[in-house]
Amino acid sequence: MIEVFYNSIRWDLREKPPRNSWINVVRPTEEEVNKLKEMFNLPDFMFSSLRDMDEQSRTERYKKFRFIIVRTPQKRSNGERVEYFTVPLGIIISDEYLITICFSENDVIEKLRRSKFSTAKKIRTTLRILYISARLYLEYLKEINRETHIIQEELRRSMRNEELFKLLRLEEALVYFNTSLRSNQLLIEKLTKSKVFTRYSQDKELLEDVIVENQQALEMTNIYSDILGGMMDAFASIISNNLNIVMKFLTSVTIILMIPTLISSFYGMNVALPFQRSPNAFLIILGLSMLFSILGMILFWKRELF
Repeated sequence: MIEVFYNSIRWDLREKPPRNSWINVVRPTEEEVNKLKEMFNLPDFMFSSLRDMDEQSRTERYKKFRFIIVRTPQKRSNGERVEYFTVPLGIIISDEYLITICFSENDVIEKLRRSKFSTAKKIRTTLRILYISARLYLEYLKEINRETHIIQEELRRSMRNEELFKLLRLEEALVYFNTSLRSNQLLIEKLTKSKVFTRYSQDKELLEDVIVENQQALEMTNIYSDILGGMMDAFASIISNNLNIVMKFLTSVTIILMIPTLISSFYGMNVALPFQRSPNAFLIILGLSMLFSILGMILFWKRELF
């Protein structure tokens, strides 16, 4: 899909858009990619880089373009399951246009589309993308933290494997966030050294806000990762301890049940035995079995084996 915005007005890409337009490209087809290459003279390596979901953040100059890749957070709902991950977003800045390209849905671009922006201020719009991305990281981190607390309460009640798998998915999301935020931090540091992004005071202030928000998101990711890692270790120990308690209980029950079994085995022998001629032999043997079993239970209870 290709969208063209000019001063908050949406255009169709039937012909070359007017100067100072924003061309937003999301999940383009091969036909749309070829159209972009031909219309804006974009090199192939830009598209191949953005197709790689593991591409790291970076910035570089190419003839008349400045090409920036930033890793943005993404949330995907699949029924009751929510996944958090990151995707590369390409930003191409030229004297005439601002072009954003992403080969998947992008929550950052959706937030930018719903906000007020000026297509003529390409540098400021780029910084707004970075700012929205950092804020969105913080928003998703808070959601992950809330979901972690919910799973923690469920684990206290059930101790099922399903909750542990949920924690593993959240831990994986935090790893993606941590890697992407560090990569974005290096990108932002490079932008601070560029006069293009610090020429105007408003751009400089916005860039400083981006640095603060990205750093805060990185610190929160590290904190939540440590908490989640400690929680996983704690619940693993709890599950192991609960298993030991269950095995101890079952072993004690097995030993208690062996007492009447042992007495019954003695009276199954074809030899002379006590009470064998008594008409109440069965009741006597049953009483002895129950007596010894009760004594065994009392002994185990005093030793806290039950």
